[in-house]
Amino acid sequence: MTSKQKFAVVVRGSFDYVQYPWYAFLSGISQAQDSEPGYGQGWEGYGKRFGAAFADGTIENFMTGAILPSVLRQDPRYFQSGHGSFTRRSFYAMSRNLITRADSGKNEFNYSEVVGGAISAAISTYSYHPKGKYVTTTTPGVLRYIASDRTLTNTAKVWGTQYGYDTITLVVKEFWPDIRRKIRKTPKSAPGISVQEQQR
Repeated sequence: MTSKQKFAVVVRGSFDYVQYPWYAFLSGISQAQDSEPGYGQGWEGYGKRFGAAFADGTIENFMTGAILPSVLRQDPRYFQSGHGSFTRRSFYAMSRNLITRADSGKNEFNYSEVVGGAISAAISTYSYHPKGKYVTTTTPGVLRYIASDRTLTNTAKVWGTQYGYDTITLVVKEFWPDIRRKIRKTPKSAPGISVQEQQR
């Protein structure tokens, strides 16, 4: 893939219509758990969480699927195993976050995913995640301090969450062609790159 192709795939995937309900779902969970309380509650808090989730995912997609793969000459696509037991194929899919193909075709450590994910988590966390602030309480004259989420701990949490989502996505990509084939009752094709040729 050329750099232009890598960026084109990321743009198409990042703004696909299926992403919006996914981020809406994640924002709802975050709202219910009151994670990063600096966002607050109500529709305003939900809107901020939705925007942050969308931005987090988009920055991570570009960093791990286009920018670093272009610089490091790694192929961001997922290549389906297509054979073996469910367990074997699942472990294969999960390992692709650590092992990827270079543009030359050889296997190598997936710096794009691991390092790119850490860089994107740091960018998002320290750019627009909540700062520490004082808020009013129901007691007149009493303020409550909400700690900042712009910390290394929260950066690691954002990175770990994105890594987990990417891992689940790879497992889905491994089995989705089989599921779709059974639904459509079409013959099995040779194992290889997924039909969609999508980036992680």
